[in-house]
Amino acid sequence: MATMTKDDILEAIDEMTVKDLHALVKDLEEKYDVSAQAAVAAAPAAGGGAAEGGEEEAAASTVTVKLTNAGQQKVQLIKKVKEITGKGLKECKELVDDLPATIKEGIDEDEAQSVREQLEEYGAEVDIS
Repeated sequence: MATMTKDDILEAIDEMTVKDLHALVKDLEEKYDVSAQAAVAAAPAAGGGAAEGGEEEAAASTVTVKLTNAGQQKVQLIKKVKEITGKGLKECKELVDDLPATIKEGIDEDEAQSVREQLEEYGAEVDIS
C-alpha cells in the first residue's frame, strides 16, 4: 500500500461531497473513539490552573437580555426577535406577548448591547442583567 502524504489526504478531502465528509468524520469518531466537538469545547480550558478562575470570570461577565416592553411596533419587533434568536415566528410572538421575556442569555456585554440597540430601534424597552 502506498503511503499518502498529508497533502494527498487534504486533496482527497477537497474532492469529497459534504455527505461523504460527514460520513468520514463519523467513521473517524467511531474508529478512534473521539469527538470532533470535544476538541472545540476543550480548547478554552487549555489554560491549565487558571481555567477555574477564568470560568468564574466568564460566568460573571455574561449577561441576559430581557424584553420588558414591546412598544408600538410589535410586528417588526417579532421579526427582529426571530432574527436575533433564530427561533420560529410563533415562539417569538409568544416571547413578545408574554413579558418580561428572556431574549438571549449567557452572552457577553458587547453582544447584549448590540441586541438592546436592535430591539430599541422598534420602540422596545430592554433590560440587561
